Amino acid sequence: MINDIPPQATSDMPTLGLTPASLRVVRELGFGQWTPIQEQAVPVLLRGADLVGQSATGSGKTVAFGLPLLERLALDAPQLQALVLCPTRELATQVAGSIRALARHRPGLRVVILAGGTPATPQRQALEQGVHVAVGTPGRVLDHLARGLDLSRVTTIVLDEADRMLDMGFGVSVEKILSAAPTERQTLFFSATFPQSIAAMSKRWQRKPIHITIADNAATKPEIRQVAHLVAPPDRLKALVAILRAHRPRSVLVFCNFKETVRVVTTALTSAHFGAEALHGDLEQRDRDRVMAKFRNGTTHILVATDVAARGLDISGLAAVIQFELATTPATYVHRIGRTGRAGTPGLAIALVVAADQQRLQACDKVSGGGIERLPLPTPTSAKVTASENHTPAVLGAVETLFISGGRVDKLRPSDILGALTGDAGLQATAIGRIEISDRFTYVALSAAVLQQLLRSHPTLRIKAHNFRLERVR
Repeated sequence: MINDIPPQATSDMPTLGLTPASLRVVRELGFGQWTPIQEQAVPVLLRGADLVGQSATGSGKTVAFGLPLLERLALDAPQLQALVLCPTRELATQVAGSIRALARHRPGLRVVILAGGTPATPQRQALEQGVHVAVGTPGRVLDHLARGLDLSRVTTIVLDEADRMLDMGFGVSVEKILSAAPTERQTLFFSATFPQSIAAMSKRWQRKPIHITIADNAATKPEIRQVAHLVAPPDRLKALVAILRAHRPRSVLVFCNFKETVRVVTTALTSAHFGAEALHGDLEQRDRDRVMAKFRNGTTHILVATDVAARGLDISGLAAVIQFELATTPATYVHRIGRTGRAGTPGLAIALVVAADQQRLQACDKVSGGGIERLPLPTPTSAKVTASENHTPAVLGAVETLFISGGRVDKLRPSDILGALTGDAGLQATAIGRIEISDRFTYVALSAAVLQQLLRSHPTLRIKAHNFRLERVR
């Protein structure tokens, strides 16, 4: 899914040298205008130059490299020609989905995701059958290289969120992958920051790269209200509940510094009748997918996570970010608050701060550009609710998530699922929300009443001549 596209298309956008097939997709996907990184990077990449693109998260970098990448492919040759490296499986999945969307008028394009958390055998089989683009994490790509992955035909390599990849310790793996690819290639680094480690890697692996830096300005900087509440350490949970009751955000990401804290906070919120789910490193990938599907669909409104577990998450329209514990570094603070206030919508970033955090809070304030408001906690009067109240925003109806036991390997597409639900199952198209297809299963957002009725009448659903099991995601 592409989340950084403006909502309305226009006919007077510069073509940037793109072919009619790409421009047609641009119109259909509803681009209102090119973002600065897209407008500056696309012509450079179409010339075949190496590039270091520095731009904030959510600025449209995937489109900036995705369209030129597709233009360079020879679709009649089902050989791996482009490799995109991402720091996490979630980001790799998001980027692969965006590339597929951009390639809707390029029949025959094959994209594979090479990332952990899913079996390597289907990935290896896809590679053997022939793919044009691979999007993956350094560790899994390196595993496939050890088992014979051929990079000899690769003409483009992209490092997406390169700074985070190196921060996560993937530097050695990335360099091994780069050394296995042909020297005559286009190498692209996209990053929110440009630390010395990126500069050194660029010097080793790029040829006369063009540097493009997009600075935040008043027109492009997200509108994020930053608030800090001073609390005593034993009162953090009480303060968090008061904040949630006062603000009632439609979706909120609560950051903790440790996975054990994630468990404690999630349990406390659930006991207080909030719909909360935990996201941490001990979750199996299937459980992680379930948690994220429920959150994106609106079945769950509160996600409690560590920074590591939240890396690369595809979350659009996040109303608020709450730091249960202040970030350990200013850079992490900026990354956390950058999750909200995207796509032109205002965001809210709240931090619970103890006395020992004051110096670190000042550093975070300086790096984030200032503007952190030091405010008292919401009063009990403004936050008062009964213990039995369901703490979900009043503007939202009750949303449930449907599980379908088939996915991408069954060649299911959103149109197939929508057709089966509106045809055989008899649902109204307006009752069907987000459809999220994974390799072996699919999640669909439905209203609670519709889902209950569907499961009573249809324990299975026939799609493309096959019956698939239906369940409520719990």
